[in-house]
Amino acid sequence: MSTEDKKDLIYMDVPAGRVVIRLRPDLAPKAAERLRTLAEQGFYDNVAFHRVIPGFMAQGGDPTGTGMHGSDLPDLPAEFTNKAKFERGTIGMARTSDPNSANSQFFIMFEPSPHLDGQYTIVGEVVEGMENVDKIKRGSGMSGVVNEPDRIARWSPRTRQKPDPTQTARPNPAGRFCMVLRAACRGGGLLGTICGIKARKNAFACLT
Repeated sequence: MSTEDKKDLIYMDVPAGRVVIRLRPDLAPKAAERLRTLAEQGFYDNVAFHRVIPGFMAQGGDPTGTGMHGSDLPDLPAEFTNKAKFERGTIGMARTSDPNSANSQFFIMFEPSPHLDGQYTIVGEVVEGMENVDKIKRGSGMSGVVNEPDRIARWSPRTRQKPDPTQTARPNPAGRFCMVLRAACRGGGLLGTICGIKARKNAFACLT
């Protein structure tokens, strides 16, 4: 594997073990760069798979665990393609009804889903450890919302220190505080202004 190819590998540790993801900048350069950037920041570490539907997909990437939020970076434009399909192990960018609203949330397919082809950005694929994805805790009902969900212990590019494969994700005791703080910051006003100060990244780790 070339150095360029290795740059596109992401290591995701979930409760069942290691998952290796290959990003697809050839299909979605902006989305691939976003996932690489957030991985380097440690953004996905301890983030839950908040929505998991059996026979369909596992969705994560929202640090609040509600499915309503993303990173502080701008939303991404759609990068739909007809050069690849949503197969088992395909990773897509989650979005709202607005095609240009993908940000940090992603989903991993358990099974092929042709109805998604050309409708969502394909950003990568699982190349090792799909059996560990299969063991992610499922949700209930049509929504697939998970009670006490499994979490990503670490989501790491090659440029970060290699994670401990024995590490397990634990619920974040500051999660509720972070969720409230993020919402307040996005709401504007004085706190929103304060949150815009660069130094906040050192003061509030949950906002980075």
